[in-house]
Amino acid sequence: MIVIVCPGQGSQKPGFLEPWLESDDARSRLADYSDAAGLDLAKHGTQSDAETIKDTAVAQPLIVAAGLLVLDALEQRDVLARAGGIAGHSVGEITAAAGAGVLGVADAMAFVSERASAMAEAAKVVPTGMSAVLGGDPDDVVARAESLGLQPANYNGGGQIVVAGELPALARLADAPPEKARVMPLKVGGAFHTRYMNNARDFLATQAESFSAADPHLRLWTNNDGSEVTDGVRFRDLLVTQVASPVRWDLCMDSFQTAGVTGVIEIAPAGALVGLARRGLKGIPTQVVNTPDDLDAAVEMITAA
Repeated sequence: MIVIVCPGQGSQKPGFLEPWLESDDARSRLADYSDAAGLDLAKHGTQSDAETIKDTAVAQPLIVAAGLLVLDALEQRDVLARAGGIAGHSVGEITAAAGAGVLGVADAMAFVSERASAMAEAAKVVPTGMSAVLGGDPDDVVARAESLGLQPANYNGGGQIVVAGELPALARLADAPPEKARVMPLKVGGAFHTRYMNNARDFLATQAESFSAADPHLRLWTNNDGSEVTDGVRFRDLLVTQVASPVRWDLCMDSFQTAGVTGVIEIAPAGALVGLARRGLKGIPTQVVNTPDDLDAAVEMITAA
């Protein structure tokens, strides 16, 4: 069983969409995504610098649009429906929702635009950020973070927990990390998946019903607790609550293992999730799809499963 995974914020890099836009079809699709999101995604994906695309209001729609281009390419090759399932990390859950048919493509882009703007506004209230804590005992990591007023935001598995909160507290954590752990600041614009996003969550709750939701036609897992979700409306509602709740990617990987995963394909902008899979799903083959040149290997992995 092959699981397609869709990355979250922080995975974007300057110019990463350039290889995809050599295709007239992809350029046309990206123009439609741009219209739905209210952003020039072609410009941001090819010309904008790292600081510009770090902006939450830009980064999130850009990441989802990139994933949709890859999913469309897999669908055109008649293999997307043959995947064993799909899941996304944080904003990547919106990509996964579109891939599984819960949200239409236009609604996915409009939803992520609303989400990104609301989270960017929430992040302006207090200067906050996120840091990955690599290694250490998980209980010690969480206890140390909470002692500084920080919150665990992503339980990523493979020995990584991301904590979030106010910047001075993150600096103190970096200066005195938990035993046998190191702290790496992340290139994001706020303390996502924590109480600092409550206003964004509440705003999205007022908007959610304007986005119709269908039941998924691929197996789909939620960041909420790693469980499989078969009800489209419930998954849409979980997209709202997850804005201010921790990402349980560790539990998603546990569910992949239980379901019998035999391979993981991460779609653009790829790298982070296959890195976690190599540590949390040891021995399971992985494949990234960062450019059209990577598609053949992904197609082969799916068809051989």
